[in-house]
Amino acid sequence: MPEGHTLHRLADELTATFAGRVVRAGSPQGRFAESAALVDGQVLRGAEAWGKHLFAEFPGERFVHVHLGLYGRFDVHTGAADVPAPVGQVRLRLVAAGDAGWSYADLRGATTCELLTLAGRDAVVARSGPDPLREDADPARAWERIRRSRAPIGGLLMDQSVLAGVGNVYRAEVLFRHRVDPMRPGSSLRRGQWQAMWEDLVVLMQEGVLTGRIDTVRPEHLPEAMGRPPRRDDHGGEVYVYRRTGQPCHVCGARIRTTELQGRNLFWCPRCQRTFRSRALQ
Repeated sequence: MPEGHTLHRLADELTATFAGRVVRAGSPQGRFAESAALVDGQVLRGAEAWGKHLFAEFPGERFVHVHLGLYGRFDVHTGAADVPAPVGQVRLRLVAAGDAGWSYADLRGATTCELLTLAGRDAVVARSGPDPLREDADPARAWERIRRSRAPIGGLLMDQSVLAGVGNVYRAEVLFRHRVDPMRPGSSLRRGQWQAMWEDLVVLMQEGVLTGRIDTVRPEHLPEAMGRPPRRDDHGGEVYVYRRTGQPCHVCGARIRTTELQGRNLFWCPRCQRTFRSRALQ
């Protein structure tokens, strides 16, 4: 599933391509046809992301709300000499004409594609935790949920009502970077530990927006610094533990492990992220 930085990049791309322009909206697949007709021929005001949710704003406080889910794609094309016939199950197509040619965007495979009012958009946001990529984010909101929960921090970081936009990769990597046992109860963390992880996520995810990939490895552990081959993976980016099961840790050499937590694979280093033991039980 795309992580939050991907949705923010997409929002920026949609805004740069369509904002301020009259947009034709249609649903070649047919499932969004009635709603698309309500914004067809309107000026797209802009797009924004909140966590893994995307909102494209149209006049009259109408918002096209998209959640890509596991398999969704929203491909944006610019400078086309003509707009080709849609290929596959295109739920939503946006088209705009310009001096440099046609621009169009096709949405396929999304979990959610719906037209919301401002109240509906605000309701989605209200159900979401703070997003590290938004300037208006309040990390204290997430902390209040974390400090009261006995659930594993590795699960809480993936709970979009606690923290918006963090997925499996950022979850695994930020816990490693701060030497936190993924199974440690959220309530056992100190406020300073959470603040440090939040600030790290802000930096890492902002870099992801700029580059379009997830890189979490510090300079001293990069391939050129360690004399090791670069990572080869369809997710791209240099990481410490994500999808590196059985490989040596870049820091201590221990073998990376994996287990399942709340239906998702969890990756960690058993030496760098030692099992948490409460002092109350010692």
